[in-house]
Amino acid sequence: MTGQAIGRVPVILVCGVDADTMAVASAALGWDLPRAVAVRHDLDPERDVLIRTVSDVTGVLEREELELDHACASCAMREDVVPTLERLAASGAWTAIVAQLPTTATAAQVCRVAAWVPGQLPHVRVSAVVTAVDGASLGDDLRTGETLCELDLPVRDDDGRGLAETLCGMVEYADLVFTPQPVEPEARDLLAVLMRPGAAFVDSVADLDAAVLADGVHDCQASEAWVADVRRGDLPVATGAAWVLDVRSDRPLHPDRLNDFVEVLGGGPRRSRGCFWLPTRPHQVCVWDGAGGQLSIGGEETWDSGEQPLTRIVVTGLDDGRDALAAAFQACLLTDAELAERGWFWEAFEDGFEPWLGPIRRAA
Repeated sequence: MTGQAIGRVPVILVCGVDADTMAVASAALGWDLPRAVAVRHDLDPERDVLIRTVSDVTGVLEREELELDHACASCAMREDVVPTLERLAASGAWTAIVAQLPTTATAAQVCRVAAWVPGQLPHVRVSAVVTAVDGASLGDDLRTGETLCELDLPVRDDDGRGLAETLCGMVEYADLVFTPQPVEPEARDLLAVLMRPGAAFVDSVADLDAAVLADGVHDCQASEAWVADVRRGDLPVATGAAWVLDVRSDRPLHPDRLNDFVEVLGGGPRRSRGCFWLPTRPHQVCVWDGAGGQLSIGGEETWDSGEQPLTRIVVTGLDDGRDALAAAFQACLLTDAELAERGWFWEAFEDGFEPWLGPIRRAA
């Protein structure tokens, strides 16, 4: 097709951890948009190679292998996915793009570039984020403690991400979650509490409406607010078999007791995320991000000037551990007696969280 002057071209991003389901979604969307171009990126970490395939209704237009210094999903997105989307959009040859991202790569990276650094993608408009999931294994995938490496997915040997951690993050950011297989009721209930309010769920290829997705359903601000570490608004009420534990307090957590309980609080087949603060680090936003028994604690940001520090961790699950978790979190909060004796901010050289949060002086 002959290039022509165009505005911003809608891009549907397809992500997931199951390449076959991602391919089904991408193919269905591409066929429903006859003037669309499809681009697929696959990683071969053993060879440090990224494989790019571009096709439309006429057939395969490009297939190129690119050598990478570090064949990880993040590098692939930066070095070729984003530039390729802009190149295809700027050509004026197609009215939409269906982009199948590398398996395990999150769509958020592209969305943030498009929203926050528009100069890199001046011809691209992210119209939808589709997370494709394997319905048959969804309940286990959202709660498993297995890592991506253990499952022989296309990731580097030093990629320590867990399957549940990765998939939960994709589901939470999605505008639409798709599966061509039936989903067990309990897994569907868990999916419902993880998904952003307003996001859609489709369990049939026939129900995928590519035209609606290309027209635009992605709201970067809404997605970012839902996955934010610090959330102050109310959450939707959970229904069905899945439960939600919303631990919320203006009080900090006691560093010693949190250290004692951290394996209990971060363990189990659950999803947990949010923020907390420690009296030894009153300026530091401490981030809690866990899934399937794996937990990450970190934090480089500080509370905004005049902003009230917040402890809020949201846990979702299907097991019977909700009440025990609630009691453990409550036990970690500073008591009235501790606040009266030592106050809200403590002078300390160490608090035991240096391996996760760095030296205390960095947060001061």
